[in-house]
Parts: sequence; C-alpha cells; structure tokens
Amino acid sequence: MRDFTPDTYTRLLHALIEQKYSFQTFRDYLAKPAKKSIILRHDVDNRPQNSLALAKIESGLGLKGTYYFRAKSCSWDEEIIREISELGHEIGYHYEDLSTHQGDPQKAFDAFKTNLEKLRKLVPVTTICMHGSPRSRHDSRDLWKSFSYQELSLIGEPYFDMDFSKVLYLTDTGRRWDGNKVSIRDKVDDTQNIALQKKSYHIRTTEDIIRAAKEKALPETIMFTIHPQRWHSNGLLWLNQLITQHLKNGVKRMLNLQKR
Repeated sequence: MRDFTPDTYTRLLHALIEQKYSFQTFRDYLAKPAKKSIILRHDVDNRPQNSLALAKIESGLGLKGTYYFRAKSCSWDEEIIREISELGHEIGYHYEDLSTHQGDPQKAFDAFKTNLEKLRKLVPVTTICMHGSPRSRHDSRDLWKSFSYQELSLIGEPYFDMDFSKVLYLTDTGRRWDGNKVSIRDKVDDTQNIALQKKSYHIRTTEDIIRAAKEKALPETIMFTIHPQRWHSNGLLWLNQLITQHLKNGVKRMLNLQKR
C-alpha cells in the first residue's frame, strides 16, 4: 500500500484509536492534558482542500485536531477555514511574519497582529505555530525575543509550550517520519526525541507507526505534525509530491550541512 494517501492516514488513525488514545486539540491539551494523548497538528502550507479532506476523515471518526493556516493565498481559504472549524477542529495562525519582513521585528509584529485579527474574524484563535520558511535566513520564532504572544490572548505555541522530553514529536517533514536531517526548522531537541523513539521503533514510514501502535510500543503522549498537501489519493499528484519532495530534501540536506 502506498504511503501518504488518505487511506493510509485513516489506517493510522484506526491503529491509534485501538490503543485507547485520547485525541486532543493543542488548545485542549494545554488546558487539560489527557494521560494518554494524541495531538494532531496540521500545518496548512498549501492545498487547503487536502486539509479539508483529512479534517472530514478525522471528524467522521469522532476525532479533533488543530489546523494552522498561513496568511498566504496558497493556504488561506476562508470557506475551508470556516468549514474545518465547524467540524469541531481548532484553527490557529501559522505565522511567518519575521521571515516575510526580512527580520524587522516591529514590521513583523504589526503584520502578525493584522493577520491574527483577520483570522479571528472568521473563527476563534488561541494558539499559533511557526512556519519554517526554509528559504529564509530568519526564524520567525525570534519575533518573541522582542514581543509576547501571550499579551494577544494566545495561550500556546508548540515550539515553546510543549515539553518534548516527555512528548514524542513525529512530523512528516520531508515526506518521511524521521526527517530531521532534511528539516531546517520543523524539529525539536533531537536527543530527547530520538530517545523516545528508541523506546518504541525507528520510525520512518507510516506503516512503522502503525506497527508500533499495534505492538503497544509508542509512548503515552505524541504530537503528530501533518502537512496535508503531502497526502494524495490522486496518483499523478501523489507521484509529483514524491519527486518534488525528493529534490527538496537534497537541497535541505545541503543547507543543514552548511550550517554545521
């Protein structure tokens, strides 16, 4: 069976449901974390219609997740944002303002507030998450060295408000689940995360996660970061994503080597 299809994603969810995990939005996890919890985080970088498809799958299974939308036309679809919210999912802002404004903190903060307010006119928003902007030399998380998101009635940002020494972080960045070497910013402390993975499996494919779940080898709390544009049922789009991501991974690997 092909990886990164809606059918494979559905099988993953069923495997996790069978292990009696509670599925929480990031907002709900921060308010009252369940003892055995899955946080489904979705970074809507582009193709928002893919996000809606996954949101419907989750809703059909009685699950909730969090969807972070960029303030870019490739992500920002107001009809889809409202529809995903109406399905019971959390909506958040996938910010990249410091990258967009070439590292100028004040311009970035002003833009952040404007974009946040636009999103809040559509749906409630209480959490945010950085978009990596791998082609930029600016990390938008650095905005919070000058300002405070808590002052804007925001309760959390995963990279700041999750203890990843206790929470396994699994992201499909690089179209694989062990993509640290090909990720520029979408990663947490490698030592902590790898230590948690070693207690279960070396995880690379979705099938590896399904197998680990069935054998009760996964830890009690996991944050999944899903990029819905990677998950296609259409064969041509699936193949295009496979080839494109392979090329991107090569570039990102070189960038990481240069940083070292």
